[in-house]
Amino acid sequence: MARRQRDGTLLEVEKAKVKAPPMFKVLLLNDDYTPMDFVVLVLQKFFSMSRENATLIMFKVHREGAGVCGVYPRDVAATKVELVSAYARQCGHPLRCVMEEN
Repeated sequence: MARRQRDGTLLEVEKAKVKAPPMFKVLLLNDDYTPMDFVVLVLQKFFSMSRENATLIMFKVHREGAGVCGVYPRDVAATKVELVSAYARQCGHPLRCVMEEN
């Protein structure tokens, strides 16, 4: 879209191209000590999952070694990783939560 100024010059309006921020996957990693019920609780509490979805992800973590909890912008993902890690430590479980670029 162009606009003409009073002096007759023509100004062209440039639309700013905003690049979407990089997204990060938050993953839970399997271990041999964290109870499955605790993993389901974490998925419900920190990722707002239904019990059914949380159970499906928990089994994916158990069988495949890792499961995606969600995909978020960097700051949200980092906060979720820290909250889950702190909660697991507080409850005495070695559950690991990590993030990686999507």
